[in-house]
Amino acid sequence: MSSGDGRLTHAGNLLGALTVALADRVGDAVTQAAGGSESVAAALSSLEDFLEVPTVGLLQQVLGLTPSGAVRLVDRLEDAGFVQRVPGGDARVRHLTLTRRGRVSAKAARNARALVLESALAPLTSTERAELDALLAKLLFGLRREPGATRWTCRLCDTGACGRDQGECPFVPAGRNLRSQGRV
Repeated sequence: MSSGDGRLTHAGNLLGALTVALADRVGDAVTQAAGGSESVAAALSSLEDFLEVPTVGLLQQVLGLTPSGAVRLVDRLEDAGFVQRVPGGDARVRHLTLTRRGRVSAKAARNARALVLESALAPLTSTERAELDALLAKLLFGLRREPGATRWTCRLCDTGACGRDQGECPFVPAGRNLRSQGRV
């Protein structure tokens, strides 16, 4: 929350500095691991972890790209041997499937991200980590967006770590277990 005159509080400024530092480090790590841009890493991660029936249009929404930008990205992914376009149920729609190389690169990007984030948490005790976990879930819950939003927050997430399937993710579907337990 701001101090009322347009200036940030100390906590807000620290949060901003932390997000920039982590975004820089995660971005560098995932681009190197995936062998492409952050968009490549996010696309591979999304295709590997949570897009059940991926299409160019859905990838466009996840990454917040223009239609032509999404097509160009998928062209690059296909040229690099990361994805294949396969026919969908509708002749107008092509589904995207990760190749073996794409799965390997997606996992490398996920692992690189995990190393950066776990090293950032290293100075904290287990008690501090548990406290931070609850605070981060609360902050993320407050930042969730309306259905249909672009640039999904979870585009680089490790869905195994977030607890998505158990309803622990603040975003899917809007943190139903977190909310019911009063944790957000």
